[in-house]
Amino acid sequence: MSWLTRTRQQLTGFMSRRETPDNLWTKCRNCGAMVYTKEFEENLSVCPRCDHHERIGPKVRFAQVFDGDYAPVAVDKVAEDPIKFRDQKRYVDRLRAAKVATGEPEAMTVGDGSIGGVRAIVAVQNFAFMGGSMGMGVGEAFLAGARAAVAAEVPFVIFTAAGGARMQEGILSLMQMPRTTVGIAELKEARLPYVVVLTDPTTGGVTASYAMLGDIQIAEPKALIGFAGQRVIEQTIREKLPEGFQRAEYLLAHGMLDMVVHRSELKDTLARLLAMLTARRIAEPAR
Repeated sequence: MSWLTRTRQQLTGFMSRRETPDNLWTKCRNCGAMVYTKEFEENLSVCPRCDHHERIGPKVRFAQVFDGDYAPVAVDKVAEDPIKFRDQKRYVDRLRAAKVATGEPEAMTVGDGSIGGVRAIVAVQNFAFMGGSMGMGVGEAFLAGARAAVAAEVPFVIFTAAGGARMQEGILSLMQMPRTTVGIAELKEARLPYVVVLTDPTTGGVTASYAMLGDIQIAEPKALIGFAGQRVIEQTIREKLPEGFQRAEYLLAHGMLDMVVHRSELKDTLARLLAMLTARRIAEPAR
């Protein structure tokens, strides 16, 4: 190979690497199609080929549902490693890695903004942060959001996405189930709407607590929603489960959800619901 040919190949490879960004294409986790990232983002992170709703984080979710700017709701810090847990890695190391990867301090982020002109407090769980697992930080964020809604007398909306309770915090993670239920009781006492949007996946202790206690239960299409996994259930009852079991459409057909809403229609749906719920509250005299 001559030096001229070798130099041309090196320059061609160098220019190709520089001119082709790593994030130019996004691969759909459902159908495997390679989608132009710009097109994918413009379509609200929904695959234009198979309509798969990709998991998204708090920043993207806030940008999709809020009318514009929003203010973060402050959340008190909690003990990072209350039981000094360690498996293959130390818990503090896993937390540090999750914070670096997501840019978020915990698996739940809370914002204060407007949806269709109606002010609301919105909490979003991030599955990319240790599977959105519910620990003390998530419980504290939920309570901060619920109490901010009570203080401002506005609705509280939550987008759930979790693999369940955070095993690295032991019994303290399970204690967040009654803690969040207390927050919901405070919302109900203040006669404020609590709307839950279940996204893929919502499972375990999250499903067994605040994810199923909304005044309105919404889900994104084909979201996995359940408590135990399908394989565990089948092994326990020794029966084959129905097709689509634990998917949003199946739960809607069996009365566990109020509606399944496509992401492109979600903001408008929330805006209409919040407008109706808050108008009713204003019209009715306080008891």
